[in-house]
Amino acid sequence: MSRAARSLLFLLVAIFLAAPIVIVAGVSVNEQKTLEFPPKGFSLTWYTQIITDPGWRGALITSVVIAVLAAALAVLVAFPLVWSQWRRSRRWVRIFEVLGLTPFILPPVITALGFLAFWATIGFYGAPWTVVISHAIFFVTLPLVTLSLGFASIDREIVEAAATLGADDRTLLRTIVLPLVGPYILSGYAFAFVLSLNEYIVAYMVAGFTIETLPIKIFNSLRYGYTPTMAAVTVVFVMLAAIIFGIVARFGDLPRLLGAWSSKES
Repeated sequence: MSRAARSLLFLLVAIFLAAPIVIVAGVSVNEQKTLEFPPKGFSLTWYTQIITDPGWRGALITSVVIAVLAAALAVLVAFPLVWSQWRRSRRWVRIFEVLGLTPFILPPVITALGFLAFWATIGFYGAPWTVVISHAIFFVTLPLVTLSLGFASIDREIVEAAATLGADDRTLLRTIVLPLVGPYILSGYAFAFVLSLNEYIVAYMVAGFTIETLPIKIFNSLRYGYTPTMAAVTVVFVMLAAIIFGIVARFGDLPRLLGAWSSKES
């Protein structure tokens, strides 16, 4: 394939991928309450409604709080597992790592039904905190993967030298491990946060109608007709994800976070 043909192919793929976002963004600035593209008129009213309308504002706050807590819990669960496996390979730790990957491998609806059955059986169905725990378990795969890459990048000779000089596990963790795997912790948290913010099936199955996140709010609002506010929320989600991953790319080695090796290591 020639260079011109390859460039044209990449351009067509980029247009194909970007077209839905462009259309949704255009719909979100319609002056009238209509689902039309190109937009008729220009207005940011639908964006301000996310903040001014109590329903949308409450759903936004709920989604952010759940995502912040769920991502933090996912990292707190993943870190000791990966740390234990890296320091002293143990079979039981490996079993927990495999279990941590399972929710992300199974179809989301199967995992959601499992969470529903579990919380209903022990009597906590509908409690807001169950969504946090369910999302943390559901997305723990992401920090497990990124942290595994981070620990794999640590030169064990540095650790052995520190241990020879008398450093215990706590000192190694504070002075060597955390500084080196910090970007991987950040990336795992960012991935879990963004996906938790956008997740619908697990939250709906676990909480039902007791809480309303933004994805649940969008689906509930569809019962009463379309509003461009839904498109505005979608654009905000995309922009937020782009900003978060941009920060990860700015302060960390994004190709390395995604598993690529540097030229020095190849």
